Amino acid sequence: MKSVSVVIPAYNEEQYITETIEAIKKVQGVKQIIVVDDGSKDNTAKLAVDAGAEVIRLEHNKGKGNALNLGCLQCDQELIALVDADLGASAGELAKLIEPVASGTADMTIATFPKIRKKGGLGLVKALANMGLRIYARQKLMEPLSGQRVMNRQVFAEVFPFASGFGVEIAATLKAFKKGFVVKEIATKMYHRETGKNISGFKHRGKQFYHILKALFKIRISRSKI
Repeated sequence: MKSVSVVIPAYNEEQYITETIEAIKKVQGVKQIIVVDDGSKDNTAKLAVDAGAEVIRLEHNKGKGNALNLGCLQCDQELIALVDADLGASAGELAKLIEPVASGTADMTIATFPKIRKKGGLGLVKALANMGLRIYARQKLMEPLSGQRVMNRQVFAEVFPFASGFGVEIAATLKAFKKGFVVKEIATKMYHRETGKNISGFKHRGKQFYHILKALFKIRISRSKI
């Protein structure tokens, strides 16, 4: 089994961070867990340290992409895994993502989740992501926005540094496809906090939409210069 570095971006995740880390520690092959506390106002950083993770603490919130970039610079194992902080016990499903990359049947794996329990209004955001995949890579995914991923060092070298904010996933996926890497979606039983149809949920999805649109625009500009 190849060794794995796991990077967890976290913002105000004291409710889940300990359980997430403990579940990941049990996954075979995981040798390094890095939590990037992205300017949290709660006890996320302390709990992560207590749970045994390496912690990078940022004074101010800089966004998911920046957090992942900083965390990945510290990775020293053969494979790199990206995991959201709010998975809790279901983070143990990471093992399913590691196996295909470790065995060489995939260069990057992406987790798909069970059907959500409540409608969160992600349809428009997901449609935008898949539109980008269709236009620039002639691909379509079930979970184009899934943040749970494992990649080998060859993929990492091509997709790093990551796009800013919530444009991380779509930009990394497009780069991997365009370079000819084998990208596989893997069914898991992972679950995380779901955004609902409320003000907070709409703001979150609006930010996602903007960041994804920005990432796709940058890709279009870069292609036009080739």
